[in-house]
Amino acid sequence: MARKYKQVHRKEIDFDIKDWEKIERRAEACNTTTSKYLREVILNAKPTFYDTKGVAPLLNGMRIISSNINQIAKKANETNNIYAADIKKLHEEVESLSLTLSQYLFIPRSTKV
Repeated sequence: MARKYKQVHRKEIDFDIKDWEKIERRAEACNTTTSKYLREVILNAKPTFYDTKGVAPLLNGMRIISSNINQIAKKANETNNIYAADIKKLHEEVESLSLTLSQYLFIPRSTKV
């Protein structure tokens, strides 16, 4: 004997108000309910996974550098003695490292389903 109702699995997801309003606007633009819109987006989206295991040491290094910069700034403010060239060089190095990290993080490593 066939079942009268299909089996379903419910999962509750929390959204903040702004995100939910955005979802509702998108669903309305598609002339559908938010439930149908979310189901369609979730089931048909192609997930992108990022391999961040190799980035952990780099992130740790960035934290250490940030801490060192704060210590340098504190000392410079206490002594009123700092060289503009040193600040410029430090800024360029941190920017370069940040750019490298950003490029690494935003390159998809694999797309598994």
